[in-house]
Amino acid sequence: MKKTKSSMAAAAKNVDEYLAAVPKEARAALEKLRRTIKAAAPMATETISYQMPMYKHHGMVVGLAAFKNHCSLFPGSGVMDAYKKELKDYETSKGTIRFTIDKPLPATLVKKLVRDRIKQNEAHAKKKK
Repeated sequence: MKKTKSSMAAAAKNVDEYLAAVPKEARAALEKLRRTIKAAAPMATETISYQMPMYKHHGMVVGLAAFKNHCSLFPGSGVMDAYKKELKDYETSKGTIRFTIDKPLPATLVKKLVRDRIKQNEAHAKKKK
């Protein structure tokens, strides 16, 4: 799907600028998602990468974005497999979960995905040392 006009947030220098360019309804959903991610990963660095908000800790943890007809969370495929049952009501692809503003992802699920990504990243970082 095409990104919305709000994807002019592509030029955003930070997450606040990105969210300011997103339509009001989607912005509220993404702001809630942002708070949930930050609560689950307070050590993660918030940045813009691939023209969308991204959270990093020893590598990419999750990303999020608004599109014309949905929003997406990008936790990567590695953690999604463990939560197939909980994700069955959402459209997914390899490393993406799509959701609508009227059916947002549950905060408890987002926290689980984020924490599992952090564990994966930290384990990978330890192996490198």
